[in-house]
Amino acid sequence: MGMPAPGTQIFIAALRVAADAIWAPSPNFGRRREGLTPDLVVLHYTAMTSAAAALCTLSTPQTEVSSHYLIDEAGTTTQLVDEHMRAWHAGQGSWRGLEDINSRSIGIELANDGATPFSAAQMDATEELLRGIHARWQIAPEGVIAHSDMAPRRKIDPGPRFDWRRLARSGVSVWPEMADAEPDGFAQAARSFGYPDVPLDTLLSAFRLRFRPWADGPLDAVDAGLATNLAVRFGN
Repeated sequence: MGMPAPGTQIFIAALRVAADAIWAPSPNFGRRREGLTPDLVVLHYTAMTSAAAALCTLSTPQTEVSSHYLIDEAGTTTQLVDEHMRAWHAGQGSWRGLEDINSRSIGIELANDGATPFSAAQMDATEELLRGIHARWQIAPEGVIAHSDMAPRRKIDPGPRFDWRRLARSGVSVWPEMADAEPDGFAQAARSFGYPDVPLDTLLSAFRLRFRPWADGPLDAVDAGLATNLAVRFGN
């Protein structure tokens, strides 16, 4: 095979924003639609036996799934899809009333079975990667969301063991403060923050999974207060 034209080489080099990651390209990607660029980051867990098994799944054409990054339990970051390209990680769902989240986001898979705490090394690597993504794309901290946030009917990852509060303390995500609010204002506030228009019980489950995973029972004033604070600070 002949060498590609010099301009092609420059184009490819410009696209590879590896951010100190191991480059292991997946064939499962395409161009972002309608000229969109990322303004969200979606966090997932793999729910597989190992990071190696997840890497195989994310790189096999027949699976038709991928992510931009995979972070294993030791904190090793592997990049599978260029950030400029559209990885196939989010599926159906919406955030802030917008669909085709794949074209609007960068996807990060974390090797985790959903029941095990995320390691300190993995969280350190996640924070470092998010800081780089923020710098490259000017994605606001409130744009870092869970897969369960944008697809609450069908997804629960990265799950109740993920430390969202830690990410907020480091400035790469957000965490609510308590505010006075009545329970009947919860749904409007949560949707203003970004959650899709789903039944109240589904909405409450998704909200608590991220912000009150220890909570149980019916909707209460704490749920409403936290959602109201997020809506006031970040709502659309």
